[in-house]
Amino acid sequence: MNIVLTAFVIYLFFPFLGSIGSQPMRKFSCVRLSTQQLNIRNLVSYEKQQSPVNAVMFITTKGIKICISADQKWVQSAMKIIDQKRTTKRK
Repeated sequence: MNIVLTAFVIYLFFPFLGSIGSQPMRKFSCVRLSTQQLNIRNLVSYEKQQSPVNAVMFITTKGIKICISADQKWVQSAMKIIDQKRTTKRK
């Protein structure tokens, strides 16, 4: 009887276990912004974000994600430099 009950419980909850694992992971989003200017040489990538705040998430060579306000002047030039690095690597 105990084996039947265990099998029944597994049968009931198995679909939920599969659907939880197949859900896409939530994307990292900026909530707090750093005010510090970063060394552009240590930045390898970036992602733009408009919600919940207008920000740029820079990703460093060590994989650290740092959010900065998109309105800062150095942020725009850093994004251009990263874009230029990407295009030269592709050639």
